[in-house]
Amino acid sequence: MSVPDAVVELGRRARDASRVLAASSTAARDAALRAAADVLTEQGREILAANAADLEAAAAGGMEAAPLDRLRLTDARIAAMANGLRTVAGLSDPVGEVLDGWIRPNGLEISRVRVPLGVVAIIYENRPNVTSDASGLCLKSGNAALLRGSGSALRSNLAVAGALRTGFAKAGLPEDALVLVDDASHESAVGVMQLTDYVDCLIPRGGASLIASIREHATVPVVIDGDGNCHIYVDAAADLDAALAIVCNAKTQRPGVCNAAESLVVHEAVADRLLVRLSAALVAEGVELVGDDGSRRRVPEMGVATDDDFAREFLALKLSVATVPSLDAAIAHVNRYGSGHTEAIVTTDLGAARRFTREVDAAAVVVNASTRFTDGEEFGFGAEIGISTQKLHARGPMGLRELTTYKYVIWGNGQVRG
Repeated sequence: MSVPDAVVELGRRARDASRVLAASSTAARDAALRAAADVLTEQGREILAANAADLEAAAAGGMEAAPLDRLRLTDARIAAMANGLRTVAGLSDPVGEVLDGWIRPNGLEISRVRVPLGVVAIIYENRPNVTSDASGLCLKSGNAALLRGSGSALRSNLAVAGALRTGFAKAGLPEDALVLVDDASHESAVGVMQLTDYVDCLIPRGGASLIASIREHATVPVVIDGDGNCHIYVDAAADLDAALAIVCNAKTQRPGVCNAAESLVVHEAVADRLLVRLSAALVAEGVELVGDDGSRRRVPEMGVATDDDFAREFLALKLSVATVPSLDAAIAHVNRYGSGHTEAIVTTDLGAARRFTREVDAAAVVVNASTRFTDGEEFGFGAEIGISTQKLHARGPMGLRELTTYKYVIWGNGQVRG
């Protein structure tokens, strides 16, 4: 499939803008973010009108309540988007940071300096706030943002992007620091995935079908914001009151997000004391439990868990439960079924905690706390553009530093190589 000419032109415009942004000052980028926040607020009525049209069309098409809520903008959500831009403006600028440096015996001075990626493309679904959040993070880190949202949010995305572009221009930076693809066709999405001459990094923000399409079609570098099949392992040495609170928070506080717990693993030494209490607390919150034989012996009303259940990101009030005989078995279960996002252990045994953090393969490993803390803001990054579940370039919450790469700068005084 050839890339549509219109998408190629958008890529070229984003590349041109990225050259200007890479040479811009921190003060200029911060001023542009604050100006964009002001325009976003000033144009709130127009943005809400566009969003209302999207909501009406989506509801008429049968969209369910949860995605409708993600699509919906309100005065409070627009204010939060504007405040997010101002917050990003106040963060430390990673561009130009000297990571390390040294002098060679021949007198060459070598340093490694953080620089922008260039053009960051983001394909995302049904969440117009991402238009603001992603472009703000990209601008702060000196990158141009090439955005392709879903058709269901097209009017909203156009309105938000228009406000941001006006703000960037008011501050003297290119409008094309944010380029929005206004074609919601499958061909346009695949075209963005294959803009090898212009896109330096692609970040998908969406469900399994989007990730599958990226894996099939993308020819540009990709950072996968993948599934969150997050586990909590309650060890033999766990504080059971703490375990109860942590599991309930991780499962029920916001079940439809990637850092919510989807699987519980319990050491058999504490299963008798924990599972009945925990089951009662979770069921009272509307959670459906499915488990293996060992878990169902302790809570007979629990449903039967399949391998698919243990491997699934439910994004709902449902939890799989496994009872295991040892820490070794717990680690094996987590590594078999986990998606590489966030895994947690509840224990008072320092040795068990250290083994779990060392041997579990995930972007984030948590000791005695909820999985819900794997988040850019909670990590102190101010914001994030996604949570990477892969291992190359970036892993875990992607903040400003993860939107940069580095270059080597070498200073000499006439050296030649013999």
